[in-house]
Amino acid sequence: KSEIYTLMNELVAQGKSIIMISSEMTEILRMSDRIIVMCEGRKTGEIDIIALDFSNPKGVTLVFVEVKTLPSGNPETLEKELSVTKQKKIVKTSKCFLLEYRQYKYSYIRYDVVVVDMPGQEPIWHIENAFSEYS
Repeated sequence: KSEIYTLMNELVAQGKSIIMISSEMTEILRMSDRIIVMCEGRKTGEIDIIALDFSNPKGVTLVFVEVKTLPSGNPETLEKELSVTKQKKIVKTSKCFLLEYRQYKYSYIRYDVVVVDMPGQEPIWHIENAFSEYS
């Protein structure tokens, strides 16, 4: 597999896009910039980043991250981009993901947002616990 990963990384460096289908979580996390979640043969949604956070003393936290680039945005724009409907879609997609990857069913879950290039904020603004399943 390492030869395939090397080839994929070389193609990406040349500006090519790659569609990879895998059910191996470590492979998905290692090789993906964006993750499309399928549930019962249908696209459920898209998750920008899925990460494991080992800093929680109570146990591993599975983090679903939504990334927004807002070079001319403001807090109101961000609020519109992350509407309740969008949040529910992300939660639904994460639940489908967890149905497939049952080894994480007892992990803590967190929903973060990373905002890139929004005026008045850090160039990369990480909002931990931006919303929850019950928002």
